[in-house]
Amino acid sequence: MSDTHPVLELIHTRLSTERFEPGPTLSEDEIRELIEDAIQAPSSFNIQHWRFVALRNPEEKKRLRAAAYGQALVEDAAVTFIVLGDVRGHEKLAGILQSSVDAAVISRRKADRWVEMSDKIYADGQLARDEAIRSATLAAMTLMLAASARGLSSAPLIGFDPERLQKEFAIPEHCLPVMLVCVGRAAEGNPARKVRMGADRVLAFDRGRVF
Repeated sequence: MSDTHPVLELIHTRLSTERFEPGPTLSEDEIRELIEDAIQAPSSFNIQHWRFVALRNPEEKKRLRAAAYGQALVEDAAVTFIVLGDVRGHEKLAGILQSSVDAAVISRRKADRWVEMSDKIYADGQLARDEAIRSATLAAMTLMLAASARGLSSAPLIGFDPERLQKEFAIPEHCLPVMLVCVGRAAEGNPARKVRMGADRVLAFDRGRVF
């Protein structure tokens, strides 16, 4: 991978850490930098459905571990993020797009059209839910790549009780817990990166075949 672009190298070498060094923490500034990276991800109409709760406090992480079926990495990581998707994110779109209008990135007419379209599309609760999950997932992946670029390790987790998590951390109903992302320093003894299937196992051209 020596001649590969650094981004591609990160993609091909990143792994999901199973064991973190307990103890090291990240500062608020370091966490903000990671989130500034994560929110560069794309989202429908630029709604930016993602929301994050960053847990560094040992007692808070212990509470989260209890909601995550006792998984130690939730508590050992320097910070564990609760990644949320706001199903009502489109309701804030007019205000979100105003900055782009002010910067002459998009026209007032286009912004108004996007607001009208998003209100119509996401009046369907299922579509709103699906989009919130998609956008939050894209941001979570960007967060993990950003962590790798900054010399940190990460792990995504979907093993948690969403109802307990929302109750424990007072998360409003319109914000869906999509996944947890643990970030920190990898401990020794982590397993090697798992082998991926080749492109020919997952790729079809045009109507070449059905999986």
